[in-house]
Amino acid sequence: MRKGLPADRALQVARQILEGPHLSVLATTNADGSAQMSVIFVKPDGDDVLFSTIKGRRKATNMVRDPRVTLLLHSLAAGALIPYATIHGTVELTDDPSGAFHQAMYDLHMGGATPPPEPGARRLIVRLHPQRAYAPLPYSSE
Repeated sequence: MRKGLPADRALQVARQILEGPHLSVLATTNADGSAQMSVIFVKPDGDDVLFSTIKGRRKATNMVRDPRVTLLLHSLAAGALIPYATIHGTVELTDDPSGAFHQAMYDLHMGGATPPPEPGARRLIVRLHPQRAYAPLPYSSE
């Protein structure tokens, strides 16, 4: 069985994936210990990763109860030698009362489209502080 890249290189691969086209899947832990996963839009911010959610959603409730999460980053770039990486860390949630960050994420990932209406929704900004990362060794056909 092959091992992954060294931790510092794995985090570097995760950052490279974040800079290109990618799919992001957040894993949180439900109260019963089972996994809850959501496809989300993310944005790097220095060493951290930011995303938006709504207070009361399952992932938000899980993160308030247990701030440990895992983020899977899957590269959509053609010919990527290392197709995915995971970031494990803890999150902090802050209010986004105007929804400005949510709109910024739509600008970044949806070409400036207007997000769908969310009457009564209370948006949150989530900051993921990476603590460790994993990336597989580059693929080799040999």
